[in-house]
Amino acid sequence: RYDTIRYDTMSSSGDAPSDANDGCVGPTSQQAGKASACAGCPNQSACSTGAFSSPAAVAAKQKEQSELQTSLSNVSHVVLVLSGKGGVGKSTVSTQVAQSLSSRGYSVGLLDVDICGPSIPRMSGVMGQNVHQSQQGWEPVYANPNLAVMSISFLLEEGDAAVVWRGPRKNGLIKQFLTETDWGVGGLDYLIIDTPPGTSDEHISIVQYLNDARPMLTEDGNKKSGASGAIVVTTPEEVSMADVRKELNFCKKTSVPVLGIVENMSGLQVRVSDLSFHREGTNLSENGASSASDCTSDVLSLLREKCPEVLSMVASTEVFPTYGGGPKGMAEKFNVPYLGKLPLDTNLLKACEEGASFVDKYPSSPATSPLNGIVDKLILALPVEDEEDGDEDMQD
Repeated sequence: RYDTIRYDTMSSSGDAPSDANDGCVGPTSQQAGKASACAGCPNQSACSTGAFSSPAAVAAKQKEQSELQTSLSNVSHVVLVLSGKGGVGKSTVSTQVAQSLSSRGYSVGLLDVDICGPSIPRMSGVMGQNVHQSQQGWEPVYANPNLAVMSISFLLEEGDAAVVWRGPRKNGLIKQFLTETDWGVGGLDYLIIDTPPGTSDEHISIVQYLNDARPMLTEDGNKKSGASGAIVVTTPEEVSMADVRKELNFCKKTSVPVLGIVENMSGLQVRVSDLSFHREGTNLSENGASSASDCTSDVLSLLREKCPEVLSMVASTEVFPTYGGGPKGMAEKFNVPYLGKLPLDTNLLKACEEGASFVDKYPSSPATSPLNGIVDKLILALPVEDEEDGDEDMQD
């Protein structure tokens, strides 16, 4: 179904690009590429051609902005899930936050813009589904009545097909997702956007498209980010945090509010009754342990007999070494909220593999309370206005 995907070879914005010099006059200005502030800017050669300031380019840009504004006009909040590092659990956080919000009755959209590595369909339980086009646009796939999902995975003929695209093709598809996905007549309370790692083309494009789609001003008249905010995900070790600091600086440079940092995989927590036990000296590196070395049954029987209260306890251990002040210290340094720790939990992995809502399926699991706490803080930071209350206020 590649023929359903349009590609833009170039994307432009009337605002200054995120990598522009200070004092940028904007690509649509007649002085673009010529002003003194343009000297040394990586965009100078492109801007100086006048391709962005011609009447045709300006008209095309206005049309694009109008389409973006129309398509997202009924979305209350747009939340980006970011991290400079890959493999830290962005898709897990995106999916389970969306699942939890939908379980609480909110109308939620989950948009997967990780074009080359889409994980959202499997984690939300809609693998192998197809999107359909109607007069209103692409109809997303519903994981449940309150959760609509959109991903490139639904457009591929084969699930294991590699998407080998350069930046302009990716950006064109992201714009299509934003302008042509029909999120329903009632709109969305929250649109959660799962992003790839880094601070590259996809991130710059999504921020600029959202700025065009949701033009807002602060109280002092300055332009405000079109994204309601970003959840930034990291693991505790410095290898991850070093890249996440770059992501936080990206948010600062592009004026995206940081809703908070999630410290994911913060230790392994398992109920004692769910542990396996093996005799000391057993080599578990290959093919697991032999049946002779597995003493789980004996240990659990002994605990039930001698100390049954231990079975309901949670055993924990640190998996990744915390560097310095850890993610909490990093949040304090950047003056952004710290949303809390989300431990490694085998049931959380099972929920993602099964495409289930973790907090609903495993309400007593070790990571359930921390995840609910993260969702509580998100709702508190971005409350959804009750339309009926709003109508009553207007009548009063």
